[in-house]
Amino acid sequence: MNMTTIVQQLNEISSAVMYATEGIDLEDVLKRIAEVSRNLVQCKYAALGIPDKDGGLKYFKVSGISDEDAAKMDHLPRGHGLIRAPMRERKVIRLPRMQDDPRSVGFPEHHPPMTSLLGVPIQLGEQLFGVLYLSDRIDGKPFTDEDQQLIETMAGYAALTIVGATSNEQQSQLKVLEERERIGMELHDGVIQSLYGLGMQVDLLRIDDNVKSDQLIPIIAGLDTVISDIRRYIMKLRTVEGQAKTIQECLEDTTQKLNMPATIDVQINGTNQTPPFPPATFESICLIINEALSNAVRHAQATQIIITADVTDNNFNVIIQDNGKGFDLEQTQESGLGLANMHRRARFYGGIVQVDTSIGKGTTLEITIPIKSF
Repeated sequence: MNMTTIVQQLNEISSAVMYATEGIDLEDVLKRIAEVSRNLVQCKYAALGIPDKDGGLKYFKVSGISDEDAAKMDHLPRGHGLIRAPMRERKVIRLPRMQDDPRSVGFPEHHPPMTSLLGVPIQLGEQLFGVLYLSDRIDGKPFTDEDQQLIETMAGYAALTIVGATSNEQQSQLKVLEERERIGMELHDGVIQSLYGLGMQVDLLRIDDNVKSDQLIPIIAGLDTVISDIRRYIMKLRTVEGQAKTIQECLEDTTQKLNMPATIDVQINGTNQTPPFPPATFESICLIINEALSNAVRHAQATQIIITADVTDNNFNVIIQDNGKGFDLEQTQESGLGLANMHRRARFYGGIVQVDTSIGKGTTLEITIPIKSF
């Protein structure tokens, strides 16, 4: 293998890893790793299995099988036979015909037919994070040493990616738990004690036959105060750190996380108001922006990127412009995973992504998300 080929493959792996790390959550990251691994070696099917503590599978994310076809199967693999072998043996399995291996236990009903197998453990040191499974090269040939080396390299990066995604998910869950505990303490020390005191006043009035209507006024006022407090606590529970930041600050954070090259001049024209969405929604919208910026950095050869964001009465709008080399939009729509993913995310929130580009022209990408009743 010559040096040019090696550099090209490393660039492909680097791009694949960047795409995988931009997943919405851990499960999306796992599916992306399977997807880019399948594309690296040009095979029909790929999957990423994460073991559970009982010897089965906690996650099994596939690429190359549609959701409709997956739904027809009796069940996804459960961690037996050749699925379990790389987890147990901690070594690569490469088979031209898996049905001839004594460890094979067959497929569930309605599973697509598969012949060859490349199973590569994802591990750091002695710690196993999962296994990458690939089957059936598109050209019909068995997997090669070069294929194995590519996926072993990808597995090393995948281990780090999974560690990062798992850590982010755990930190997010911890923040939610800490916030719930704090608000629970405030409710107990404040609101619940107030309700208890008001309840005693009502009990005392109930046994008094000479109760006057004006004696109920302070109790009603107290109940109004408690209701306001509860409403305030609920609003606090819905608020996380990212929500307190302005749109301008959120966009700055997004670009900083990408470690933009010094050769690219990035201009951000946001607003100083907070996002008009719940935190989780705006985080997902920022991932669309992240993907657009990542594409510009990796492929556009741009020297300038301008990000403009504003909020109208009905929509949140973001325009990302670069002065790069542009691309053939029709060709990219057929094979570009990143662009398709941006469209999918936007549609999930009722929005659209519009792209204006051509070769040599640069690219303008506009994201429009309706605010609705968020």
